Amino acid sequence: MPRFRFFWVDDNIEHVEEHGITVEDFERIVSNPIKTNVSDSSDRLCAFGFNSDGRYTICFYEMFDELTVLPVTAYEVEQ
Repeated sequence: MPRFRFFWVDDNIEHVEEHGITVEDFERIVSNPIKTNVSDSSDRLCAFGFNSDGRYTICFYEMFDELTVLPVTAYEVEQ
């Protein structure tokens, strides 16, 4: 599992949590995804995985460098 540094700011925490996803779930999914991709609409990186309550979740993020992740948003999706 990669060891990323996550650069959380209040706005990003609020944006992720307003969709019912925790910071811990976001970090776990991005660090150990089931699948990764690039968003067609935003060109942002995205990672798919299950959060702690079993919901299939997509996490959008940007990379500052090889190890530093800027979380953008996350929400539940159909598998």
